Amino acid sequence: MQEIKRKYVVPGDRIIDGNFRPLSNVTRSGNSIFATRIGIAEATRDGIKVIPLSGVYIPRVNDIVIGKIIDHSSLSWQVDISSCFSAHLPAQDVFGRDFSPARDDMNKQLAIGDLVTARIMAFDRTRDPMLTVQDKDLGKIPRGEFLKISATRVPRLIGKRGSMIQTIEQATQTRILIGQNGIVVVTGRNADGTQLAIGAIRMVEEEAHTSNLTQRIKTLLNVSEPESSETLSELTSPESQKLDGISLSPEAEEHVQEELGKGDKE
Repeated sequence: MQEIKRKYVVPGDRIIDGNFRPLSNVTRSGNSIFATRIGIAEATRDGIKVIPLSGVYIPRVNDIVIGKIIDHSSLSWQVDISSCFSAHLPAQDVFGRDFSPARDDMNKQLAIGDLVTARIMAFDRTRDPMLTVQDKDLGKIPRGEFLKISATRVPRLIGKRGSMIQTIEQATQTRILIGQNGIVVVTGRNADGTQLAIGAIRMVEEEAHTSNLTQRIKTLLNVSEPESSETLSELTSPESQKLDGISLSPEAEEHVQEELGKGDKE
């Protein structure tokens, strides 16, 4: 594939000419591919895409999101997922099939202000997303520091095969939950580690479009480079490829990897 340099583009900019496959945030017209979003144009093995610099989170079925309970009816909770759509979590999903609005107190399970990790079970843009917490590692988040980043920065925060988020967690002794909607919850052993992790996350958000970001994060966290090839092999082993703090469906994980592109050389 003809190489193109990572460059800033705005809607309507011509990125490249030729028989290349248009991926995300681009369109083909004649023999050329044009940008449809403000962002950074990249060429990958699969084709041409633009990594957006900002954008509102649009739900996708099987996305793992973190939301805040903002209200409830007799049958479901209303959940703010930091989108233009408000999501709903059915009470029966939490209480089970024998749920009774007259008997069961919904506030004892999830109260207004509580954070939950959930999977988007259904969404077709004609009605609000439906959530579920039935999968492993989903449900109420008992504690942690809450922060919000742009949803477009989530793939960079996770890193290739989870490398970036693992680096931050290990260096700061924290556990970091990441929603694909840009909500992040950091739980640490001490306040210093938690604040250091938050600082690293903010750096990723602000500098996601720049090169050598991984090295700057390691410098911030005082992380030394592995001294042996054995250590490197451990970091890239199949076991280490599971993303800590977030269990992605195959479709969602494919979406994350698609958004990462070439990124930094890790």
